[in-house]
Amino acid sequence: MASNAESWHLENGNVIKPLSKEMRHGRTAHNMSSSSLRKKSDISLVSKVPCTAFRSFLANLQEIFLGTKLSILFIAIPFAIAAKYRNFASPWLFGLSLLGLTPLAERVSFLTEQIAFYTGPTVGGLLNATCGNATELIIAILALINHKVDVVKYSLLGSVLSNLLLVLGTSLFCGGIANLTKEQKFDRRQADVNSLLLILGLLCHVLPLMFGYASAGGSSDVLTAQATLNLSRVSSIVMLIAYFAYLVFQLFTHRQLFEAQEDEDEEGDGVPEETAVIGFWSAFAWLVGMTAIIALLSEYVVDTIEAASDTWGLSVSFISLILLPIVGNAAEHAGAVIFAFKNKLDISLGVALGSATQIAMFVVPLCVIVSWIIGIRMDLNFNLLETSSLAVSIILTALTLQDGTSHYMKGLVLLLCYIVIGACFFVSRAPLSNSGKDVNSAGLDSIVQGIARL
Repeated sequence: MASNAESWHLENGNVIKPLSKEMRHGRTAHNMSSSSLRKKSDISLVSKVPCTAFRSFLANLQEIFLGTKLSILFIAIPFAIAAKYRNFASPWLFGLSLLGLTPLAERVSFLTEQIAFYTGPTVGGLLNATCGNATELIIAILALINHKVDVVKYSLLGSVLSNLLLVLGTSLFCGGIANLTKEQKFDRRQADVNSLLLILGLLCHVLPLMFGYASAGGSSDVLTAQATLNLSRVSSIVMLIAYFAYLVFQLFTHRQLFEAQEDEDEEGDGVPEETAVIGFWSAFAWLVGMTAIIALLSEYVVDTIEAASDTWGLSVSFISLILLPIVGNAAEHAGAVIFAFKNKLDISLGVALGSATQIAMFVVPLCVIVSWIIGIRMDLNFNLLETSSLAVSIILTALTLQDGTSHYMKGLVLLLCYIVIGACFFVSRAPLSNSGKDVNSAGLDSIVQGIARL
């Protein structure tokens, strides 16, 4: 069957490049986590189509939409679009859009891995570093454009918390229960690097918060807000520099620390065959198309989140902080738990800590820079309650991983912390400040006045 598939792909001009040993051990934990939810597609029927171009298109279509165990959720995408244009109630549009985003996130990971077969592990790693959290980034930017700064902050904070507490906690708990008779160990070196970066990111959040409290009695609110904003922008630049240094560290100088090692003789672990199944340009075109659909559904989510909040009786902070990260990254999170069951904690840690680091050190500061460019004032002051939750989560995670071993009790504590934080925001009914829009108008007025004085 494999030889037939190979000859068929070669016939259609898709050069199949088997993985070398370097490439095979260059797969990231993010790739392997997503691959656990994939399934092989039977191309026997498609191969009988006489037209070469049409046969290639059908094969790619089959791999994209039927090559995942989440394929049933694709039906939510046309329903969401129909709900938009048929003027369905906003909660329906919000829920359908969230469901549609779930398989799209996994498919983006699949397509970046397919491109990596042709470009090599380094370019594949760079694609992962930029596209790994494409859903969160697109939602955040669209929310910024709509002046919903609080939604951006809550959703990004929720992504970090869900990775550190929910995903990691579930992985350690399930892995510990499934491997009670085995000693669970993992490589501390990768966890140490991610913990250091997360603590640096925490410092960049704490300082603007503390600066606001320290300056409250000695200067006007306008001057304090401007100083906090300037500090946040400088801190964001520092965070981006640290993240790019982390990419060099991860992809070049210390790549062996981040490679997801596989057992070459192990069978049936959910990892697909080590050959490309679609061509380079097909994968690139599908990646662009998937990103466009993610942008469309993300726009629906941003537009309807407040209406869904009113209808469901849930605060926008709870929906943004809890529901969005859980549903949007369900595929990746499920993969991390699956590998924890198999006592492959290095992969689970790579998914949870890698995604948390990418959000905290790349997506958050990038949103601050983007808001700066488009004239919206977003800072790193996430308020006391939110910043305290982030601090506790990062410190608790670092303490949990300090000895290089794991058991179910560690996972249970992380999960219970997540439940407490979720309950806190469930009962919180603080209204959105919409400060990005109001303060932005004041900022524009001050700029106009400054230009007039010049």
